[in-house]
Amino acid sequence: MDSSQLLSQEYYSSTENLSGISPSCELSLETDSSFQRSTPNLQERLHVPHDAICSMKSALQELEFDLMGPDTNRPSIPCSASDEHLQGQALEQQSRVWSHESQQEVTVVQPQPQIVGKYPIQGHGVQPEKRQRVIDNNTYSQDTPRGDLKLLLIECARAVSENRMDNFEELIQEVRSAVSICGEPIQRLGAYMVEGLVARQEASGTNIYRALRCREPESSDLLSYMHTLYEICPYFKFGYMAANGAIAEAVRNEDHIHIIDFQIAQGTQWVTLIQALAARPGGPPHVRITGIDDPISKFARGDGLQAVGKRLAAISEKFNIPVEFHALPVFATDVRREMLDIRPGEALAVTFTLQLHHTPDESVDVNNPRDNLLRMVKSLSPKVTTLVEQESNTNTTPFFMRFVETLNYYSAMFESIDDTLRRDSKERINVEQHCLARDIVNIIACERKDRVERHELLGKWKSRLSMAGFQPYPLSSYVNSVIRSLLRCYSENYTLVEKDGAMLLGWKDRALISASAWH
Repeated sequence: MDSSQLLSQEYYSSTENLSGISPSCELSLETDSSFQRSTPNLQERLHVPHDAICSMKSALQELEFDLMGPDTNRPSIPCSASDEHLQGQALEQQSRVWSHESQQEVTVVQPQPQIVGKYPIQGHGVQPEKRQRVIDNNTYSQDTPRGDLKLLLIECARAVSENRMDNFEELIQEVRSAVSICGEPIQRLGAYMVEGLVARQEASGTNIYRALRCREPESSDLLSYMHTLYEICPYFKFGYMAANGAIAEAVRNEDHIHIIDFQIAQGTQWVTLIQALAARPGGPPHVRITGIDDPISKFARGDGLQAVGKRLAAISEKFNIPVEFHALPVFATDVRREMLDIRPGEALAVTFTLQLHHTPDESVDVNNPRDNLLRMVKSLSPKVTTLVEQESNTNTTPFFMRFVETLNYYSAMFESIDDTLRRDSKERINVEQHCLARDIVNIIACERKDRVERHELLGKWKSRLSMAGFQPYPLSSYVNSVIRSLLRCYSENYTLVEKDGAMLLGWKDRALISASAWH
């Protein structure tokens, strides 16, 4: 595989935008022309020197192949200083339109100067939070300094939580004057959080999410935005690498392999693993992939699951390895054992990547589909089950604490994006608008079954998996060391913490993604 065919990541979603990240391979025009058209070359999109892109991509390709391949030698590939920062090109500014259908009006958040409003914006850095503790009610008082946008946003949420609507209306006007989709990270995030607060105050139930529907871009554009998000937020990329490395290790000596992917997305997350399996000295194994995806996801993919089947067939032919694909276009909660065609003699691997938090738990449905799904998977006796999730506590947390948690989580994410794409970059605006904003609004504005973004911390996932009968399958120290070194190629602010055999990837002091394996 040459440098034009390396692994990168396709970001994909249906109703929720962080629900199906899958690494993608920039295949030849003959094998994947639709993806080529929808995702321009990374160098062209981010305007990065060609040598820096090639160096980064070569390192990623060689190391990921090594993680999954038959070769037991573990080379050390250094990262050059020139690869540490990717910079964006300044492009035109763009307005953000939110359609409030239930109120029959349109609110437009117009681009503002980087410092706007009556007061200078202060305190916009990420503030580390003890997310499990109860927030002191006196932390954010009525005397909150009006120059601190973060605390103003929190005070708005407190007013909503305490039903102080007069106070909320006064605060929200002040906040609106300070937010900007082209400003500092807290200003950009604030623009979307304000709309979530307003929607929560004005609507309820199923009307909220419908009222806040963003205007969907064309499918090809959405793929491009999601691909860009993957490239500029490496914690997604390396969460995938960690999980796939665990699968590769578990099936290293198997001749018949069955992978059940509960978020198949584009299916291209398996390209590097399939290529590595094809290079086995004793000959390739037979690989069977069951791809599960909700029926709504056709929009983001641009086609049904048959598109994934065609892509995997092309990969099978290219690398001369038997690959069988079974499409299962159903919601995860509807999957039953008999649908999965479990066969004796196959080594089974199951993967949940940024998907399980969409499955309702006991707080939403008395039948507890989330834990039931885990118990069903454990009954299949997989050799390994991998879990990649956002490290955030928004499931059963009361509204006010959930708002603060969301503010802290996405503040870190928006800061990390700021390190790569300039604030007036049209590419950055599109990524934040189409790939992140809806999740943010869903967490803030919706409740009960309409709130589908229900993240949990690694500790809670461990508890659920343990109760389902799983035991930890520690990620190898080599995988961890490789990912740690590659993170430094992006920015010194990216972090990796190893915790009880799992991996936490984040920005500065804030963990953003957890990756773990179980058996």
